[in-house]
Amino acid sequence: MSKLPTRPSSGAVADFLAKAKSLPVLRAGGPAGRLVFALDATASREPLWEQARAVQGEMFAAAQGAGGLEIQLAWYRGLGEFHASPFVSRTEELLARMREVTCAAGETQVARVLAHGAGETRRRRIGALVFVGDAMEENVDALAARAGELGILGVPCFMFLEGADPVARAAFERVARLSGGAFAPFDASSPRALRDLLAAVAAFAAGGRAALEDLSRRRGGGPVALLASQLGRPRGG
Repeated sequence: MSKLPTRPSSGAVADFLAKAKSLPVLRAGGPAGRLVFALDATASREPLWEQARAVQGEMFAAAQGAGGLEIQLAWYRGLGEFHASPFVSRTEELLARMREVTCAAGETQVARVLAHGAGETRRRRIGALVFVGDAMEENVDALAARAGELGILGVPCFMFLEGADPVARAAFERVARLSGGAFAPFDASSPRALRDLLAAVAAFAAGGRAALEDLSRRRGGGPVALLASQLGRPRGG
């Protein structure tokens, strides 16, 4: 599997957000695409939370620009606390819900996020699941089973790792692979890279793989091309 560099270059993805906003809407006239956007809101993410909130807010705006997309915000924190908003399409409502989220100490609940995504798509299809986190403290085989289930259901997982934790990286890469999705790392020095990668996922969920591949061709390579190259049928392992 092709991997993105450990620290995506902001220069390599310059103007990517603007391009994502101009993508053709492949679902025009049909039902809106749906995306679950899930966050680790445990205490370890608190130092960069305000930055992350701003970046993710720009992703919501880009999603609206891509057109035809509804987003559900989900997050976990504390002692087994898990929340999921209704699916909404108005950027202002998504941002308002995001501003209400604060961090609290607790263990990771990545498996619960994946199970939630499976449940949502059984009720009404979702185009993708995005997860942003910095750690993984769960049984990797349990995560793999959930990821495989999402792969069978046709829901690719886009796993974004804040920092460089090796255990989390291995787990996130495996989830992405088994679900037919993609993995990318980022850090405090690359908020623009994360913003642009998230905008690409929003475009994918709104317009499908063809829209992302079209953007990749027009962009002429870089992180977006590597992100697109990871997408495909779920792979074992």
